[in-house]
Amino acid sequence: MKKPKLGQNFLVDDAARYAIVDALGDLSQRTVVEIGPGHGALTDILATRARKLIALELDPSLAAELRFRYREQPHVEVLNGDVLKIDLATLAAEGETLDVIGNLPYYITSDILLHLFSDVNAGKLLRAVLMMQREVADRVAAAPGVRDYGLLSATTQMNARVDNLFTLPPSAFQPPPDVYSSVIRLHFAPRFVELGIDAVGFDAFLKRCFAQKRKTLHNNLRAAGFTPEQLAAAWPREMPAQARAESLALEPMAALYRSLAQTQPA
Repeated sequence: MKKPKLGQNFLVDDAARYAIVDALGDLSQRTVVEIGPGHGALTDILATRARKLIALELDPSLAAELRFRYREQPHVEVLNGDVLKIDLATLAAEGETLDVIGNLPYYITSDILLHLFSDVNAGKLLRAVLMMQREVADRVAAAPGVRDYGLLSATTQMNARVDNLFTLPPSAFQPPPDVYSSVIRLHFAPRFVELGIDAVGFDAFLKRCFAQKRKTLHNNLRAAGFTPEQLAAAWPREMPAQARAESLALEPMAALYRSLAQTQPA
């Protein structure tokens, strides 16, 4: 049954189940964390492939159902809890990285992505295969200069390489949602060191840059407290004066951030 408060739509398409797990590659020596296993559509396959499987289920009744099903498989661990309140890094053994998989609840997809990118989990996650609303997946994978590119795109692409793999119709789920779903793959590869910037400061900077999409980057930064003089001194020569954040790649954004970091907002 659908439980609206948890946003549950269970995957029932067999071909899709296998395609999603296949996208993680060889799991024979890997520990996999599954977010929101539900009735075990992916869990059943993962349990036959992963060296260790940790399933995080918010619904207590579903968690109990899964614990009973896998009671004789010691490499499968079922945790009843909220993924947003669990430091995934603590689930990894010393020197180990984790793979993540899951059908993300539509209403907290962005929150879960940001949690995966958090400092706490940095360096402990290798790759993830995630299903989400198609429109959100399009934003996550969008390139600068296209309509879908925004704060979520930039934040994701600062932390991972993104592959938009395939899309599933509502009929692949029970009950069918009102939207199409897409599956993406993330290869975690933070770019902060490469671009010479600090993660916390640049994340805050991106939020300022994308604060109001209709405004130019210059105007958004003025609203954030930078003076015209500070912006003029830091502005890269190759960056158009009327550029909007969604038109710019991460490299020039990082260059502007480095320059502005030498000044202080008014």
